[in-house]
Amino acid sequence: MSFEKEVQERIDAIGRNEALKDSAHAFMKASVDPKYSYNFFWLGRPIIQYPQDMVAMQELLWEVKPDLIIETGIAHGGSLIFYASILELIATCTGHEGEVLGIDIDIRPHNKNAIEEHPMYKRISMIQGSSIAPEIIAQVKEKAKGKKRILVCLDSNHTHEHVLAELEAYAQLTSIGSYCVVFDTLIEDMGGGAYPDRPWGPGNNPKTAVWEYLKTHPEFEINKSIDHKLLISVAPDGYLKRVR
Repeated sequence: MSFEKEVQERIDAIGRNEALKDSAHAFMKASVDPKYSYNFFWLGRPIIQYPQDMVAMQELLWEVKPDLIIETGIAHGGSLIFYASILELIATCTGHEGEVLGIDIDIRPHNKNAIEEHPMYKRISMIQGSSIAPEIIAQVKEKAKGKKRILVCLDSNHTHEHVLAELEAYAQLTSIGSYCVVFDTLIEDMGGGAYPDRPWGPGNNPKTAVWEYLKTHPEFEINKSIDHKLLISVAPDGYLKRVR
């Protein structure tokens, strides 16, 4: 039996291990209030992600080898730097070149300067504005023209309405075999009161937007195998693979 097949069998078994899944869920609930995800850096920039999701993203980037990664939500820029650095490694190993486009309604000057001064900025471009504004969508689509392999990451405003609008605007740019990854779907599973200072919560979040979007977009499927492999993830039901 190949190692890859062994891995898949282990992942399938984890998907049936309710005790392990319950333990992982308990950790996720306990980790939100102390802001566990705010403690990590990638090549010097705060990344504000769970490490497990970043390992999964590295695997997807190697699998897809995208020409373009589109990310909504920039914050400190750690994710942009992460994606750019993996694309740099892919280029070194295979010769395949890729770039990252980040969109944010408010790119704060100190973050913008730090990103622009980073060695990985050579693979990054940024657009400031609402990710669901028609003029911003038009700019992104122009950037995507001619790209054969596109991967999309949605990680900005986490309300149902906003994420659904982002999905309608950008998921269609995802190439077949690639992914549209919707972050912070875990909000649905955290219970009321987990985000008292935010407009989102159970019933109004990225996961509910994903469920709504998939009702009319059979070209995407949730890759449950990634959820079972990670267990610790901000994006359960959020790894959407374009299959047709």
